[in-house]
Amino acid sequence: QVQLVESGGGLVQPGGSLRLSCAGSGFSFSDYGLTWYRQAPGKEREWVARISTDGSSTDYADSVKGRFTISRSNPKKVLYLQMDSLKPEDTAVYSCYCPGRLLWGRGTQVTVSS
Repeated sequence: QVQLVESGGGLVQPGGSLRLSCAGSGFSFSDYGLTWYRQAPGKEREWVARISTDGSSTDYADSVKGRFTISRSNPKKVLYLQMDSLKPEDTAVYSCYCPGRLLWGRGTQVTVSS
């Protein structure tokens, strides 16, 4: 089955950290660039970060630059998003996306609150 499945979301205090994972299956994971998006309640979906097929090239939205790190393990077929120095405005559903296959995961909720 061709799919992306996110995990690792949860409730964290401001200033804390979380690591999200996105497991791919049913397709040649290493052949595709991958992205993370997020959507907060009442807001439009926002692009967060992207990574090239081999992980050598990454790019970030200004809102997360210096705090979030995107990475991937092609042997494990997993995409990661390390989120540090979290802020309440980072609260959203985070989803991974494979543009080359127009494939979305279902998302995982991240809530930053004291």
